Amino acid sequence: MPTSAERLRVAVYAFDGVTMFHLAVPQLVFDEVARQGLGTWETVLFSDRAGTVRTAEGYRMSGVRGPAAAEDADVVVVPSWYGDGRAIGPTLRRALHRAHTRGATVAGLCLGAVAVVDAGLLSGRTAVTHWEAVDALAARHPDVAVDPSVLYIDHGDVLTSAGTASAIDACLHVVRTRLGAAAANQVARHLVVAPHREGGQAQYIDRPIASRPSDDPISRVLEWALSHLDESLTVERLAAAAHMSRRTFIRAFQASTGTTPAAWIRSRRLDEARRMLESTDLPVEQVAAACGFGNAVTLRQNFASAFATSPSEYRRRFDTRGASA
Repeated sequence: MPTSAERLRVAVYAFDGVTMFHLAVPQLVFDEVARQGLGTWETVLFSDRAGTVRTAEGYRMSGVRGPAAAEDADVVVVPSWYGDGRAIGPTLRRALHRAHTRGATVAGLCLGAVAVVDAGLLSGRTAVTHWEAVDALAARHPDVAVDPSVLYIDHGDVLTSAGTASAIDACLHVVRTRLGAAAANQVARHLVVAPHREGGQAQYIDRPIASRPSDDPISRVLEWALSHLDESLTVERLAAAAHMSRRTFIRAFQASTGTTPAAWIRSRRLDEARRMLESTDLPVEQVAAACGFGNAVTLRQNFASAFATSPSEYRRRFDTRGASA
């Protein structure tokens, strides 16, 4: 019998004027779970009324279900929103409230965050949306802290994401949360997208960055660091590996990755820790050492801060060693 994490029903809101890309992202990611045999995940489209929806590109999509389709969904997604930023209508507001009340996850991707915030599901909390809509959303809802600097924010019950491609990151985050890092990596690999971008990464870089050659020093340092995670990776050591001064290296690193060297190293160490917890029976102390955390206490502290769980509990949930048996 599949576990509750392996069975998932996703209802995606469709409306006249939605772009095909935004509508397709959650279906593409979540349906890939089923295509890869990782779980019985199903997506359905719904709208304020059953029938046909016309996309921004002019396509007519028939067979869209009515709001009742969201009543038994585990995840309800608003993948985008109207370009004029209109307020949420009563039908969708009611559907989101009902879903949230019965324990479903509600996700507003890109401008879809506007509808989720309008529904009152994030009062007193933080949200993110496409950077162009940040100021308008913050002015409209002063009770919500709108963060313009991140890719996505997950409160457990409500998830919002920044613009366009960040929706892919947020959907992969849902896969990772429910099925583990190995499953999310497999889905990402088959979709040929980055397997993991942290929600706290910047959603855009202020100044355009020229295309970097394959022998770019930052690219070389990133690759080198991944094979030395068990060692001390101070900024000074990374800068030396890049043959740069400390100040120049930090500036170039942030321009290239949108984050700091310390945050990037910590995230990669946590990635490796999750991989080892899923695929090996090594004691937590050894996992900590192999990933560069030094000791189990430091690993547990970082793990709890990032994932709100312990390494041992994570292993119990996502141990893949018997998956092929």
